[in-house]
Amino acid sequence: MSRAGGPTPAGTGVRPFGDGAFLYETTDVHAAHRLAEAVHRHRRSGRAPTGIEDVVVGLASVVVLLDLDDQGTDPERCQEWLSEVVAGQGTGANVDESQTGPTTRTLVLPTTFDGPDLDAVADAARCTTDRVVALLTSTELTVAFVGFAPGFPYLTGLPAELAAVERRPTPRSTVPAGSVAVAGGFASVYPRPTPGGWHLVGHTATELFDPVSPPYARVLPGDRVRFADAGRAAAPSRHRSGAVPERPPLAAHGARFVEVLEPGLLSLVEDGGRRSLAAQGIPRSGPCDPDTMRLANRLVGNRDRAAAIECTASGPTLRCTGDFHLAVVGSVADAVDVRVDGRPVGTDAVVPVRDGQTVAVGRVRVGLRVYLSVAGGFATPVTAGSRAADLLSGLGPGPLAAGDRLECGPPTAPPRGLLSRPTGALPDRGAPTILRIVPGPHGAGGGALQWLTATTWRVGGDSNRIGLRLADPSGRDPVTPGPVPSTGMVTGAVQVPPGGEPIILMPDHATVGGYPVVACVITADLPVLGQLAPGDPVGFAVVGHQTAGKARRSASEALGRQVTGWYPTRAGT
Repeated sequence: MSRAGGPTPAGTGVRPFGDGAFLYETTDVHAAHRLAEAVHRHRRSGRAPTGIEDVVVGLASVVVLLDLDDQGTDPERCQEWLSEVVAGQGTGANVDESQTGPTTRTLVLPTTFDGPDLDAVADAARCTTDRVVALLTSTELTVAFVGFAPGFPYLTGLPAELAAVERRPTPRSTVPAGSVAVAGGFASVYPRPTPGGWHLVGHTATELFDPVSPPYARVLPGDRVRFADAGRAAAPSRHRSGAVPERPPLAAHGARFVEVLEPGLLSLVEDGGRRSLAAQGIPRSGPCDPDTMRLANRLVGNRDRAAAIECTASGPTLRCTGDFHLAVVGSVADAVDVRVDGRPVGTDAVVPVRDGQTVAVGRVRVGLRVYLSVAGGFATPVTAGSRAADLLSGLGPGPLAAGDRLECGPPTAPPRGLLSRPTGALPDRGAPTILRIVPGPHGAGGGALQWLTATTWRVGGDSNRIGLRLADPSGRDPVTPGPVPSTGMVTGAVQVPPGGEPIILMPDHATVGGYPVVACVITADLPVLGQLAPGDPVGFAVVGHQTAGKARRSASEALGRQVTGWYPTRAGT
């Protein structure tokens, strides 16, 4: 963005991607790798400005994500710096790769070619299955980018016969981990059991993703991969099952924990999320309404990013072992009923709970989500550097279940008192919620942005933490931009798929996406986005980047004034 606050024209230079990231489009994936490596070198040497959180390579682009929680982050300075790095790299394929190219590794993957789609791929490529294997094993492939799922590499460089193989007409509900696949010009290996529409030609025992030991992804953009023939199984039907094993109940090892008696509709442990891992295909995840979780944590003396329980629509019933201070906070005062041993207690304030008492969080009356925090935070297992449950990738424990025991950490500060909320009428659920947006990188021309803002949308019933799906009750013809190369994505991006029903990306979204982004919800309105429920009406209003920055700073200052007093509170404190 310029100092005047206007975005850089589409398709030129370093452009804003929402108000918390920047996009630069390169000539090809190799130029993207060189630019990403240059950014990483500057970061390692301490020459990058404060607030650069991650660098995500797309098929012909680089997205630089900012950490807006860091008070020292200056987006304008970050854009200027990134423009300087781009200028130093050149703009095309003429850059001297010996001076700027990334340090690459080559990984050899022993592969058993027993996939259920091997014959279909041979038919599509007009060759034999032996020829398919020979083509795959004689070619060194390049990791273009990592996305869709943690550690999922998009491998380019396939021979023409295999590059022409399209996706399956019907995706599988679950693809087994280790499956070697081809589709749409790429090859890949599924690191974890996930849905997928690629053709499965074999499997490898080499693990490409380890959620315990960093770096979690085995290959990164720019690396090389070779498949080695490990022989053929007796029959393709022996391809491994893709079933995901049911997890055991969470166990606590300390003296203070809460046991889940009833889990509620969807209760998840969330913390500040997984940062600086998007380049490995790992979503940031974290709370859908970060401001409300911050307030819940501040009330009980925790850090803003401490683990809390995100309760969706209706909350859990918990039995406490040990004494606690806890708080339940929603988007407005009294958004939910909370009871301790059947006795109503207030929200937005610290509540003491004694050993053996039961806490029940009821139905959420206003908004969709509330947050339950305890002094010390929840000390549940860490995966890929975070305790957050990520519904897309399966990282974290997933939804809480009866019998889970959530260990609690030691309190780090005295609990505060209560929240000071603005007074006024409760929001009218019949009136549309207006989300402020800035233009997206693919929204110029064609009328897509005007179509988006001229419509009152409804939140679809299939919305979740991955994406909020919108429907147009008026049934007007959609305005759908043309296809775009796979690009790094940001939370709040408004994608328009070919069907024309927009999707707003939520915290568990894939780190790379191929649908055009016509707009981005500003950071200050992401908490509002996280409270939208199925059926809610939604509208959009375009604002400038200066307005988005002011709104972000104003929201942060307002949060700092909301927590008042110390526990126990007295009248007038």
